[in-house]
Amino acid sequence: MIRLSGVSHTFRGRSGTVEALRNINLAVGEGEFVAVIGRSGCGKSTLLRLIAGLITPTSGEVAVADSRVTKPRRDISMMFQRPALLPWRSVLDNVLLPAEIFGWREGGQRERAMRLLDIVGLTDFHKRQPHELSGGMQQRVALCRALMQQPKVMLMDEPFSALDALTRQELSAELQRIHMELGATTVFVTHSIDEAVLLADRVVVLSARPGRLRRVVEVNIPRPRSLGHNAHLEEVAQVSAELHELLLTPDGPPAAPIAHHGDRPHGVRTPAS
Repeated sequence: MIRLSGVSHTFRGRSGTVEALRNINLAVGEGEFVAVIGRSGCGKSTLLRLIAGLITPTSGEVAVADSRVTKPRRDISMMFQRPALLPWRSVLDNVLLPAEIFGWREGGQRERAMRLLDIVGLTDFHKRQPHELSGGMQQRVALCRALMQQPKVMLMDEPFSALDALTRQELSAELQRIHMELGATTVFVTHSIDEAVLLADRVVVLSARPGRLRRVVEVNIPRPRSLGHNAHLEEVAQVSAELHELLLTPDGPPAAPIAHHGDRPHGVRTPAS
């Protein structure tokens, strides 16, 4: 579904150049959920912007569904740290915004928007304005708006980082449930190792800037998962500890992928692109 081949990116400005990413090779399979972690400034957000077509790589190629990405596309949706809702529009009208932008005239758009609001538990709030909602509720609306595009690829740039710990945990569980139901291919940037292990099929670890693909850890823990009440809590803790160790040790050359399924390691699958 997603393929990055030899992707590097350098930002150039009046004060000089900054190499953000170097020689990234990564494939994400259809329906897969991949989390990206790494130190601040390692190029995680740049990686998402490249996949979204918001910027183009200095070298290498980004492709989605066997088609090269050169600009923003309807089948790729992106969700940011802040909900960025339009304050003068109701919750429902904010969710319907992509349909207006893309000029979708066919019927059923309102019904689809209401179904998405129902999925995240906001049906009764569809007439409210954004300022009447909590931060967590606003992010739920932003998630519905992103899903309104029916994207093949969902890109999420630390969407829960500004929320309190309890709301963040609730929304992570909600996102896991939605992904299990709708199955969009997802790349999720986070600083939270626990969040990455809870949500992802694989966790991509980037080195310090310039970001390089340092390690890929496969998380073969059955879903649904929970951080606090789960028969697989020991496996979650094991993978989390390994990722903590990776992030705390000095960057070295890329190592072989790590796979976990309880205590039985196995080969990492190569997802279809």
